[in-house]
Amino acid sequence: MKNDNGVAEQEVKTKKHKGKHDKPKPWDEDPNIDRWKIEKFEPSWNDGGMLEVSSFSTLFPEYREKYLQEAWPTVKSALKEYGVSCELNLVAGSMTVSTTRKTRDPFIIMKARDLIKLLSRSVPASQAIKILNDEVQCDIIKIGNLVRNKERFVKRRQHLIGPNSSTLKALEILTGCYILVQGNTVAAMGSFKGLKQVRRIVEDCIQNKMHPVYHIKILMMKKELEKDPALANENWDRKNVKQKKVKSKEKKPYTPFPPPQQPSKIDIQLETGEYFLSDKTKSAKKWLEKQEKQAEKAAENKKKREASFIPPEEPVKQDSNVKNDSEDVAAIAKSLKKKAKEFGKQKMVETVDAEAYLAESGEKPRKKKSKHGQS
Repeated sequence: MKNDNGVAEQEVKTKKHKGKHDKPKPWDEDPNIDRWKIEKFEPSWNDGGMLEVSSFSTLFPEYREKYLQEAWPTVKSALKEYGVSCELNLVAGSMTVSTTRKTRDPFIIMKARDLIKLLSRSVPASQAIKILNDEVQCDIIKIGNLVRNKERFVKRRQHLIGPNSSTLKALEILTGCYILVQGNTVAAMGSFKGLKQVRRIVEDCIQNKMHPVYHIKILMMKKELEKDPALANENWDRKNVKQKKVKSKEKKPYTPFPPPQQPSKIDIQLETGEYFLSDKTKSAKKWLEKQEKQAEKAAENKKKREASFIPPEEPVKQDSNVKNDSEDVAAIAKSLKKKAKEFGKQKMVETVDAEAYLAESGEKPRKKKSKHGQS
């Protein structure tokens, strides 16, 4: 049966609910409500306080004793704001946190437990105190038992850190987490999404599944794709960078027959006739072969030593300016010769009167003294 509003009735379909409490609420489809937001705890929500005392303790290594002793007052004052007491036992080498009558937030004891765990794993106190905020979570990843060989473990851990901690810094920027590699553990602090990414990257690196550089490239690609709203609902796997797997050698086809038996040393000696030689001749033959090899090696070494004393060939530079200069000099010489000839011809043509020349200059010509006059 269809009513006047039959089309509207078909669009609105009533949902069947199993339980009586599964009925739709008016705030289920409210777009203004952010269900992922963590609201800050207010002490008014729990005026009565805690009914039971909860406490956690953890051990710390000996090399952290001096630092913890110096930083403990700041840790104590930070926990005091939330009504949590803490104790540092240097004899037993342990840290203990416990709730008090002033504690109002029931989950703060779990945060305090994470705080002492991070302090024991060499995280600085100023950074570890940030775990008390509701937005910050932590994860301590154990990597010591993922690889048996110690040399491989050290090498792969160095891949995670990178040269001058460059890989670790890139991961911190892309995931938005604080990461510290210490001994057989990796301590990480940040959001749940970032911690999930960090755990996957660390485990893939230590198990040699994928190098952290490829993970960094994938994260960079995802950040760029997130900016484009058109690609929000598409699958990004085809755009992700994948590590190339080295192809193993192709397997030989299966045959039911075993491979042919390889000849032994005695069989080879029988073929060459060496088996029937005496020990002296064998040793003499080996000595001759050794001497030949030594002579060849000595000749090669001598060539290498002599090569260092041979002077390199100097490149001869052919300057085009030299030819031009020689041509210019020849042209100048020719012009000078021509000028000299012309000047000589002019002297021959001109007749110079000596008495007129001297009269012009104002000097009289000197008379030569005769020998007769003197006598």
